[in-house]
Amino acid sequence: GILALDEPTTNLDVENKHSLAHALAAIIKERMDESSFQLIIITHDDEFVELLRQNIQVGGSAVYYEVKREPNAEGKYVSVISKLV
Repeated sequence: GILALDEPTTNLDVENKHSLAHALAAIIKERMDESSFQLIIITHDDEFVELLRQNIQVGGSAVYYEVKREPNAEGKYVSVISKLV
């Protein structure tokens, strides 16, 4: 299955942000080896991303990507996709 979260930390205090990161990390660890599991998180919260990274060890078939928008040589914004290691 697919779990998609759009800005899940909006209006969360620090304690609840940490709790959400721990809960998502537990779900990811449990379902990591299932070929049909996909998690999509859309966030601008770098602290939350770092919390997830601290709680999840990359392994198995897990692949992580970061998508950012950056200006190109002409000054137009383009999406840049990076695989996280």
